[in-house]
Amino acid sequence: MPGYATAGAAGMDLRAAVGATLAPMERRLVPTGFEVALPEGFEGQVRPRSGWALRSGLTVLNAPGTVDADYRGELMLLMVNLGSEPVTFQRGERIAQLVIAPVARLLSEEAEALEPTARGGGGFGHSGR
Repeated sequence: MPGYATAGAAGMDLRAAVGATLAPMERRLVPTGFEVALPEGFEGQVRPRSGWALRSGLTVLNAPGTVDADYRGELMLLMVNLGSEPVTFQRGERIAQLVIAPVARLLSEEAEALEPTARGGGGFGHSGR
């Protein structure tokens, strides 16, 4: 079962239901053996574990992966090895984490123009280093 490693942990650790070896740059869908039913108004965010990422380059490819409140089924982890060596993990090892967060929904409407701001349409790197 997933669980929190410490009382102050934001994410619950997700464990691999199978062992595997990923070659460099290989990606794989890894089952967790865990199903979840989140309450309406919440989402699950699947994130990498920093130790794996630092030591070997193993990470969650679509981080953070989103688990919607209406999803029913096994959590699957889209893992990738960004390192230069093969990475092996065993069944039961903690390879990712799940953070539960509230979701705010936006009501959209069409408009002729947006209210201006000091930043305007400035994109990547526009506000400085």
